Amino acid sequence: MTPRVRRAVGLVLLGAVLAVTCTFLGRWQWHRHVARDARIQVVEQNYDAAPVPLTEVLPSPSTRLTAGDEWRQVSVSGRYEAQSTVLLRNRPVESTAGYHVLVPFVTDPDGAVLLVDRGFVPMGADGSSEVDVPTPPAGQVTVTVRLRQDEPALGRPSPAGQVQSITVDEVLAAGDVPTDGATDAGAYRAYGSLVSEDPAPATALVALPVPSTDPGSHLSYAFQWWTFALGSFVGFAWFARRELHEEDEVDGPDDGAPDPDAPSAPAPRPSTAPRPSPAPRRRPSAEDEEDALLDAQQG
Repeated sequence: MTPRVRRAVGLVLLGAVLAVTCTFLGRWQWHRHVARDARIQVVEQNYDAAPVPLTEVLPSPSTRLTAGDEWRQVSVSGRYEAQSTVLLRNRPVESTAGYHVLVPFVTDPDGAVLLVDRGFVPMGADGSSEVDVPTPPAGQVTVTVRLRQDEPALGRPSPAGQVQSITVDEVLAAGDVPTDGATDAGAYRAYGSLVSEDPAPATALVALPVPSTDPGSHLSYAFQWWTFALGSFVGFAWFARRELHEEDEVDGPDDGAPDPDAPSAPAPRPSTAPRPSPAPRRRPSAEDEEDALLDAQQG
């Protein structure tokens, strides 16, 4: 195998590797687009749907909320455990730093706990300052919430009364929820994002933002990666073909015939060097003349 053939094979292999890599990156972006599109469909289907009783979606606290039921509106009556309020850190709203206010809600008549995200309060002068959190309505309250799935625990430490994620068990532990009647029936494995309260609170919190339905750029990224895959393979294959074609031109058979396409050698220029002058002719001597006369007489 000649060096040029080896280089051509290497170019083809490199193009194939790049094409396969770009193909898999395109598939990764495509799957992200499909997952994002599915979440958007759930939001559009459930976000503004009419509320139903909580037990219609979650018959018991141990029932897991499915992805298809996320953002569904449910109504339930009970009372807030205001003394067990917990703040969620590092979850800004509209680029404003602050906290989500998480309050356990004891449902009637079974006494199960539903964690409610009541809204947002801005941060004080800095993260160490006290935050003025409006209290929820006292006594019997009917709340309408949008159900959300329990978030995974992050395992990061937080100040007392605060958490890093809306993980039901961690929030209840941070709020020191009393066990006398509040957790005997258990706690729901989902939480609710507040829509309304009846009666209304004296001071309302900042409402949580509407979830984004922007599909993002995953689909366009997928097609870009697939375009790169095709371009990589075609481009390197063209370079390999060119490498082999140049080998045929340079190393082809030589039959001794002049190449018509080869440039002709320039004609030699006439020499401008001075020619040597002829040697001067010698005049005949007297002996030469006598010899010539004798030769003539004998002839």
